[in-house]
Amino acid sequence: MNVEVGFYGVGILLLLLLLRVPVALAMIAVSFGGIASLLGIRPALGIVTSTPYSFVASWTMSAVPMFLLMGFVAFHAGLTASLFGAAKAILWRVPGGLAISSIFACTGFATVSGSSIACAAAMGRIAIPEMVGAGYRPSFAAGSIAAGGTIGALIPPSILMIIYGVFAETSITQVFIGGIGVGLLTALFYCLVVLGFWWLRPDVVPRNSAGTFREAGGLPAILRIWPLAILVVLVFGGLFSGYFTATEAGAVGAGGAILLSLVTGKLTTHVLRTSLLETLTTCASLFIIGIGASMFTRFLGITGLSGFIGSMVAGSELGYVELMCIIVLIYLVLGMFMEPFGAMLVTLPVLLPLLKAEGISLVWFGVFVVKMLEIGMITPPVGLNVFVIRNVASSYVTVIQIFRGIVPFLLADILVVAAVIAFPGVILSLPLLLQ
Repeated sequence: MNVEVGFYGVGILLLLLLLRVPVALAMIAVSFGGIASLLGIRPALGIVTSTPYSFVASWTMSAVPMFLLMGFVAFHAGLTASLFGAAKAILWRVPGGLAISSIFACTGFATVSGSSIACAAAMGRIAIPEMVGAGYRPSFAAGSIAAGGTIGALIPPSILMIIYGVFAETSITQVFIGGIGVGLLTALFYCLVVLGFWWLRPDVVPRNSAGTFREAGGLPAILRIWPLAILVVLVFGGLFSGYFTATEAGAVGAGGAILLSLVTGKLTTHVLRTSLLETLTTCASLFIIGIGASMFTRFLGITGLSGFIGSMVAGSELGYVELMCIIVLIYLVLGMFMEPFGAMLVTLPVLLPLLKAEGISLVWFGVFVVKMLEIGMITPPVGLNVFVIRNVASSYVTVIQIFRGIVPFLLADILVVAAVIAFPGVILSLPLLLQ
């Protein structure tokens, strides 16, 4: 009977999501109603009152506001503004250099942001006008930035990875390290797409170079990234050497971003106020979804649905490849209609017990699921990165044109996912090496 209640709860949750009820409210309502129907109103009220504190008071969760503050300060103080110029100067002789520079600039921005939306917005404002002016087809230029922005959640610090680590009760540092391999592999495949168009379609990616090293910005453009380089070395040197925990690294990063902004003369009252307000509002939206997911996890545990699904899948004798194909399909569909945090936290309570039963590494799955969620950021009809690019480059492209420009990068993403499934070492090699 309890399992039936669990199935009813999942069905009602999906119905509420289709009706566009906010993810957090839908999970809280279903969990409260389900627990009340099984155990009574008092236990349900007890869970409603205890879960918010138990989730938010987690020491590990304090890394989220710290890394967010680091990213917002670095962005608003202009510490990240020089990334595209530096990449352009370094890659000035590479075919398709402007597009490849924008992809690597997105990768660099990811080291202080952890947000694909922020990454796409920042790089879109800077790179798209220059790429269009150099002869790139606008749809391809916009598509490359929208896709490049997805690297923002793969390269640490990734807020998605922190939330996953808390729910999966696995090492956030290990998931961070695993994300580096997939982030760099994604950037490599995107660069191959650019090179392919440069070779086959000069009408899309022009064959003219940036001229000379000096015209591309020269050494001064490269040297301008010194504050960001110091911040990255400080945070990740301490994190990956084991000197900092993920939480401590977030605090060091936030403090370092504020100090470097002060040293460079870019820290103003407006920058600090804006960064703090955006950190608070982002944390509030993330934490309410996390609270709803925690309640939903308890509800599924009480019903026994997670264990039932795990035993059912085990009894069906699905192979590793078949199981992963089903999971890929689930996230591709969810990514078309839901934002990443909601899609992840709705599915983890069901999938984590199954993955543990199948002996699949939770570190590996953490990176894999973030990659799948980021693909959803550029798939129609609700590709958030696409609409962000549309807002910052409305004079150059339409939404339809951006989605067309995204297609070759989506194909590259599918190849990356296939490589990750076929060769788990793409993710696990670095974490095992640095243990």
